[in-house]
Amino acid sequence: MGKENEKVVVLDFWASPYAMRTKIALREKGVEFETQQEDLWSKSELLLKSNPVHKKVPVLIHGGKPVSESLIQVQYIDETWTDAASFLPSDPQARANARFWADFAEKTISFQGGRKIWGNNKGEEQEKGKKEFLDSLKVLEAELGDKPYFGGETFDYVDIALVPFYSWFYSLEKCGDFSVEAECPKIVAWGKRCVERDSVAASLPESEKVYQQVLKLRQIFGVE
Repeated sequence: MGKENEKVVVLDFWASPYAMRTKIALREKGVEFETQQEDLWSKSELLLKSNPVHKKVPVLIHGGKPVSESLIQVQYIDETWTDAASFLPSDPQARANARFWADFAEKTISFQGGRKIWGNNKGEEQEKGKKEFLDSLKVLEAELGDKPYFGGETFDYVDIALVPFYSWFYSLEKCGDFSVEAECPKIVAWGKRCVERDSVAASLPESEKVYQQVLKLRQIFGVE
């Protein structure tokens, strides 16, 4: 049995945008996998053993060996299952550029950044979070331009890195009382285009379901 045929398991939490990345990448490559849903307030021994440094989902377990951190997992998937097209361009400069924008998305459009919006009631801190979020989206929108995907005609590494957060836009809008589409119409059009792909549609939860989870989180953290 070749390495690429060994069992694949994703330690998952359905609402995690980071875990969504890993599932999209696997589905883009046509890889069969299982998911194990984690309770983030009572983490399994397998999760703690598999990711002892960060103790977070997702963890990709391939052939019994864990790989941590979602963007590293996407690269690992790309390098392991090579029959399908690569997520990254072959040209080194274009490849470096894709990694730059995925890194930018990682650092600016994050769960913690979103928490500044949903984790605060109306006020200065929430307004600051909204501005930071939208400013970063506008930078990404400028990079996207009029292309269908960040990879041009090709759905690629940057798209995989960013599109999971599209499923959280509705929750941020509801909590922060703003419209992503009004501020960044090309990003929203791009998100809708991505969701037409089977790999994305199967990996992103419904926006309303995410919003109900956010309301639970607000209660847990005492926001309301």
